[in-house]
Amino acid sequence: MNIAFAADPLSGFKIYKDTTYAMMVEAARRGHTIHAFGHRDMAIEGGRVVANVSRITLTGDSSDWYRAEPPVSRHLTEFDAIVERTDPPFDMEYIYATYLLEVAQNHGAKVFNRPEAIRNHNEKLAIAQFPQLTAPTLVTSDEARIKAFHAEHRDVILKPLDGMGGAGIFRVRDDAMNLGSIIETLSNNGRRTIMAQRYIPEIVDGDKRVLLIGGEVMPYCLARIPQGGEVRGNLAAGGLGVAREITAREREIGETLAPILWKRGLLLVGLDVIGNYLTEINVTSPTCFQEIEQQTGFSVAAKFIDALEKAAFVV
Repeated sequence: MNIAFAADPLSGFKIYKDTTYAMMVEAARRGHTIHAFGHRDMAIEGGRVVANVSRITLTGDSSDWYRAEPPVSRHLTEFDAIVERTDPPFDMEYIYATYLLEVAQNHGAKVFNRPEAIRNHNEKLAIAQFPQLTAPTLVTSDEARIKAFHAEHRDVILKPLDGMGGAGIFRVRDDAMNLGSIIETLSNNGRRTIMAQRYIPEIVDGDKRVLLIGGEVMPYCLARIPQGGEVRGNLAAGGLGVAREITAREREIGETLAPILWKRGLLLVGLDVIGNYLTEINVTSPTCFQEIEQQTGFSVAAKFIDALEKAAFVV
């Protein structure tokens, strides 16, 4: 297979933990040809989507891990699979990129995750489709509603809808300390919609990343455990990543969502689960492959490439 990864610049990869790198290594090990391009490398010319794409060779040297051939303008339909792995922020440029990828898809390109599915599943808001699995949640820009939600639940988490890596997350306890200021800041004085959730005390045991691949629930998750008094378990916020077998409740949540999300065109999904509750559905560039394999020996990347190979010849 010729596989093209739509990714951030390879020079910025931290290969000891990067999930896209793990995908590339497994694909190359099987003899697939690896290519890479960025969102800004794409264009619509003559009604077709082209991109300046570089063929990538992996060196096996951790300090100088790839060779990139000079980029060549190619139609995205020339590849057997396009793997979308660009990190948020999910801004308008990201949305425009999904539109270009959708045009390519309409001409026959096979894109994973499907661009319209990425666009339709805001990683915070998508949980609203499954209220039976979530803790009490409010989405609004209205200060009065947020204050009423806090008055009811007394201990809440406030966060933006477009954040990643734990950025912009605040906990407001019973004393409501700085609640008004936090609301003003996150909502830009009522001009931006934000999310409030009842605080889930089981966060001390970790914010679990449960992976779904090709409609199947992976048997291990990564518990991202807050450190040093932090409320956030995100690895980017200093959380400690501990791989664990998924619990019965995590499997129940995963098996509820897996067939639905796979049918919608989401080959790879990262669910965030705290305690018994679903808190996010990550679809842009879910991570944690390497941490799970390093600690358990279970190759998530192999399962992903298995699913990609199958899907690329079925879609």
